[in-house]
Amino acid sequence: MNPLRQHLIRLLLLCLLSLAAPVLAAADPVAAADAKAVAVLRTQLAAAEGLKNVTATVEAGVARLDGTVLELEQRKQAGDIATAVPGVTSVQNAITLDSNLHNRFLAAYEQVTGKLLKLLAALPLLVFAALIVLAAVWLGRFLARRLHWLRLRSDNPYMNNLVRRTIQTVTVLVGILLALDLLGATSLVGALLGSAGLVGLALGFAFKDIAENYIAGILLSMQRPFSPGEHVKIDAYEGKIVALTSRATLLLTLDGNQLRLPNALVFKSVLLNYSQNPNRRFEFVITIDGAQSIREAQTLGTAAMARVEGVLVDPAPSWVVVDYTPNGTGLRYYGWVDQRVNDLGKVRSEAIRAVKAAYARAGIESPRTVYHVVTSRERGQAEDASAPVEPLHDKDIDTSVNTDIDDQLAAAQRADEGRNMLEPGVPPP
Repeated sequence: MNPLRQHLIRLLLLCLLSLAAPVLAAADPVAAADAKAVAVLRTQLAAAEGLKNVTATVEAGVARLDGTVLELEQRKQAGDIATAVPGVTSVQNAITLDSNLHNRFLAAYEQVTGKLLKLLAALPLLVFAALIVLAAVWLGRFLARRLHWLRLRSDNPYMNNLVRRTIQTVTVLVGILLALDLLGATSLVGALLGSAGLVGLALGFAFKDIAENYIAGILLSMQRPFSPGEHVKIDAYEGKIVALTSRATLLLTLDGNQLRLPNALVFKSVLLNYSQNPNRRFEFVITIDGAQSIREAQTLGTAAMARVEGVLVDPAPSWVVVDYTPNGTGLRYYGWVDQRVNDLGKVRSEAIRAVKAAYARAGIESPRTVYHVVTSRERGQAEDASAPVEPLHDKDIDTSVNTDIDDQLAAAQRADEGRNMLEPGVPPP
């Protein structure tokens, strides 16, 4: 037969089939629905990654899946795709895992190659995102060093540090969020923002003590109950302030040991600041024999104290009788010193010595608990002997401020200079 004639016959048959298709479809709607469903299903399977070897057929609404895949997740994915196709009522998933090592290696190679190509394609965006983060870090530091531009600078050094850290953190976080948004990681941004509250709550419970000490440090820095170098007593601990850090208050005890007190303890404890007021009172008790004149002893004692270097004239030395018993009369003397000029312990010691010397000069005796029987011969020998008498006052008596631990205090302050929340030399407001 002539080839041209054969070609014409085929075209005629195709035309007849195309004209008869609507009629056949109308005659069998189930077959039409299956044909439509299988076309959609095959299109979706071909578009899905890793499902190119899966074949599908649909008969009376039942979809059957055959072929091989490399992962179980891909088998489940194919079943989900078939279930979602309109016209499919049930799915028979006969897909099996491909055990061919060569095929699995090629699939892994293609996957790695694809990700590398995507990474290379996104490299300009990654570079630009990294530049945004670096710019945010630089901007945060720039703004933190110029708080006076933002009118956020205060006289409190720790609050300045806190504001600086807050500005730096917020600026860097904004830069990171912009970089993630540029990379299209908006879902990651939403997850980070959504989980921030839960993470903060969990961390709050986990680090309750740390947070308590940190907040107490902020409050102490704002209240400024002490300054570096001041002599304080916190609860049962006494020493000089070295530094106030974010978590602890550092003391240098008077015997030269460094002590760390949690800020929460310092904030809640009774605090005695010996350096807050330059004038400080000292006291001591001297007991005299009950037969001695109280008035004479008082006059001599206060006059002797007034002559001691370091004892203030205003307030003047004073006294009270604290006890009168057969064992003697107790006299308590009070004096004041300026701690900026003199050491309280040294002035107190010299004041006791001066009062004792004045009593010895005037013949005012201490209580006697032992009685002696003295013969006339012994009395004559005692009159000839010159009993040593303590002088009323010695020159060049050192009553200056005690500086035994000042060098250690300065060294400890230098060691904690970066963490100190208190600025040395600036009195609290």
